[in-house]
Amino acid sequence: MAASDELGSLTRAFTGLGVDEKALISTLGKWQPEQRRSFRKGSRDFFREDERQFERWDDRHILQLRHEFLRLKDAIVLCTMHPWERDGRLLKEALYKGPQYHVLVEIACTRSSDDLLGARRAYHSLFNHSLEEDVAFHVHTPERKLLVGVLSSYRYEGPKVSEEMAKLEAKALSEALTLKGGGPGPSPLENDEVIRILSTRSKLHLKAVYKHYKDITGNYLDQDCDGHLLLKETVQCLCTPETYFTKILEASLRYNVDELTKEAVSRVIVTRADEDMKQIREEFNREFGVDLRKKIEDVANGNYRDFLLTLIARSD
Repeated sequence: MAASDELGSLTRAFTGLGVDEKALISTLGKWQPEQRRSFRKGSRDFFREDERQFERWDDRHILQLRHEFLRLKDAIVLCTMHPWERDGRLLKEALYKGPQYHVLVEIACTRSSDDLLGARRAYHSLFNHSLEEDVAFHVHTPERKLLVGVLSSYRYEGPKVSEEMAKLEAKALSEALTLKGGGPGPSPLENDEVIRILSTRSKLHLKAVYKHYKDITGNYLDQDCDGHLLLKETVQCLCTPETYFTKILEASLRYNVDELTKEAVSRVIVTRADEDMKQIREEFNREFGVDLRKKIEDVANGNYRDFLLTLIARSD
C-alpha cells in the first residue's frame, strides 16, 4: 500500500463512529519511526506543533478517541443487560447528563407498561431513590409535570378505544395548542388536561386522538407542537415512534456532532433491534432517501460498525 493510502486509511480509522481496530493494527504495526513522524506532521487535524516544535496530540482528539474505543464496549454492555437494568441506568444518565429530557420521554413512552414499571423498580434498586422522586427534585422547568406524568404511567394495553372520547380529547388538545386572543396563551406543558391525556391514555387510544386531531385541524398533532419540543417528542414516541427514532438516528449519524448526540446510535439500535427496527429502517429510507445500514457503513468503523449492522439485520 502506498504511503498516501496508508495515511488515508489511518485517518479514516480515527474518524466517524468507533475506531477501525483492524486498520490501526495493520498500518501502525509495520510503520517505522519516520513514517509515524510523517503522519504526525501531515495530520494537523489530530496533532499540533507547540513552541518547542514537537508534534503533540490535540487534547480534544485524545478524549474523542477514548470515547470511540469505548463505544463498542458500551454497546455490548447495553445489549447484554437485563432490559429493566439497562433502562434504569439510561434514565439515570439522562437525568444527570445534560439533562436529556427526550431520553426520559423516549423510555417512558416507547416501552410497554410492564417494562416501564420494571425500569422504575430497577432504578429504585440501583440508586436507592424512586425515579419519580429524582425527576421531581432535579427538574425545575415546566417540563417537570409532563415528565413525572409519563414516567409514572401504567397504561391500559388492551384493544378497546372510545372513538367519541378520542374526538373530544383531540378537540381539547387542539384548543390547548391554539393561541387565543391574538397573543400567546399558557404553555400546554402547564395544561392539566394535556398532561392527563398524554400520561394516562393507552397508545391505541392516543393514535385515535392523533387521527381525529388531523381531521379537526388539518394538521398532525406533532406538527402543532413545534414550539414545544418535549411535547412534540412525547407525541411522536406515543403515536409514531418510528418518526422519533429516525430523527434521533439521523442527528447522531452526522459527522462532528457532540458526544451526547453520538451516544444515541448505540442506545436506539440496541433497544429497538428486537422491537420496531424494521419500521424505523423503512421510515429512515422514506425520510432521507438512504438505507440505514448504508448510512452506518459510511459513518461507523470497524467492529463497532459490524456489531450495529448485526443488530439491524435481525429485522430482515
